[in-house]
Parts: sequence; structure tokens; C-alpha cells
Amino acid sequence: MSNARPNRHRRTRTKAAILLAVPAALTAGVAATVAGVNSASASATVPKPDHVVVVMMENHAYSQIIGSKDAPYINQLAKGGAVLKASYGITHPSQPNYFAVFSGSTQGITGDGCYQVGSMPAPNLASELIAAKQTWASYNESLPKEGSTTCKEGKYAQKHNPWFAFKNVPTSTGKTFAQFPTDFTELPKVSFVVPNLCSDMHDCSIGTGDGWLKKNLDAYASWAKTHNSLLVITYDEDDKHSGNQIPTVLYGQPVKAGSAPTTKYNHYDMLRTLEDLAEVGSHAGKAASASDITGVWN
Repeated sequence: MSNARPNRHRRTRTKAAILLAVPAALTAGVAATVAGVNSASASATVPKPDHVVVVMMENHAYSQIIGSKDAPYINQLAKGGAVLKASYGITHPSQPNYFAVFSGSTQGITGDGCYQVGSMPAPNLASELIAAKQTWASYNESLPKEGSTTCKEGKYAQKHNPWFAFKNVPTSTGKTFAQFPTDFTELPKVSFVVPNLCSDMHDCSIGTGDGWLKKNLDAYASWAKTHNSLLVITYDEDDKHSGNQIPTVLYGQPVKAGSAPTTKYNHYDMLRTLEDLAEVGSHAGKAASASDITGVWN
């Protein structure tokens, strides 16, 4: 048997290493706890409305709408709600922007042609809502009938309705605008309203689109103001002459009246915000690295 004596220097170094490791572990634990608290606090800044209605309008820059005498109703909502002073589309032309705000990706779409119905498996706002046992629908003006996957008919255009492209979204959730509830408590948790090619300002004037919004959505806007609900009016893209800066207005009980944040946001930030407003617990595509819209909530 060896009579060698233990190496005191080695034992001392081992004790020192343990002593150093303990505070390091504690520090890491505290940091993780703080990070968790900060994350929870950040998520707590987004309200939890009962209903969210998003309206997509077409092809106008921020400067053409906000402050314009041709859009009195949108500016009335902006004054009583919030306007994002640095809201941006992703690209041109229209269709990729609709895919971006719905699925966090343009999904390789670069034009305005018709897509293959039910061809895409990617996660999206509707599939996330369904998975979270929340409700979803789109209300599409001039859609021939509920669930119709036609490419174009009259003033209706499929290019503004990306939900039909996804195999994880039932076509039956694509409804006509005539099916928009008059009892707003029957609205889904999140819904999109898509006016036709005239009402969305694509083929017709700013005044025509502004009047359509007032006629068709003012009752909901007034109701949302007292029923923990939210109306979002935004645009797909600008007029191609303004750096793709678009008007985005938020209105309803959760919104701080008169707020006008200058933080830069885009369609991916809007998608992330819609996901978090609805508490779906996930983020599709580039919404995962986007930011919630802040500075507009009560």
C-alpha cells in the first residue's frame, strides 16, 4: 500500500474551483430568472382583446391617407385611436405582402397571379389559432360564395386572400362579407376583412374606400371601443414612391387614444402582435424574430 500523502495544493485548487463555481451558478440562475421576468413583463404589455378585426386596404402611402381630407373616416379613427408613424410593407407587388402578414413569409410568391389552392403546409395565423382552439375567419367582399377558391370573379381577386393557399386552413373559413356578423359577439377571435378591388382603393378612389369603411365597419368600431375589442386598418403596400411606408391605424378599447409611436414596424411585426394578442403560443416564419407593436396600448 502506498504511503504517499495527499497533494494539498491540488486539494486547495479543487476547493477554490468549487467555491468559484457556486457563485457563477447562482449568477446564472438569477440571470435566467430575471430574463424570465423580463419576458413575462414584455408579453404582459400586449392586451388580450376578445375580438380582433384586421382590414387590408390597397396601394397607398402613409402621406396619401394620414392627414388627407379624402380619408376623413380613417383619420377620425386615427385621432381616437393610434396611428403607426413608421409602418412598412415588405415588398412589391401586392400578393407577397398578404402572405407575409398572414404567414410570416412571402412563401416564394413574387407576383400577383393565382396560386395553387391548398398547396402550402407552412404554419400561419389561422393554423395557429385553430391549434390553440381559438376561432378564425376571413370576410371577403365579392367572394362568390363561402369557401370559393375561384381565381377572379368580378371585383373579387384571390390574390388578396392567401388563406386559401394553405392546406392547414379549412376553405370554409373563407366567408363572404355578407356573412360578417351583425352581433359582434359572434365574431371569431381574429378575423380579416378584405374589401373588393374597388372598395380597397385599388381600382377606385381614396374617398370610395374611406366611405366603404365607414359604412361597413363603423358600427363594429364603436362597439369595439366599449367591448374590449380591436379594429386594425392597414395596407398591403404603398404607391411605390414612398419607401413602402403604409398607413396603419388601430382603434378600440385596448388602444391609447392619440398615440402615434415612431418605432419602425412591418407586416412581420403585425403578425407577431396578432399572434400575441390572441395568445396562440407560437410565431409563424419571420414573426418569430419580429417585435410586438408597443406604445399604443392602454
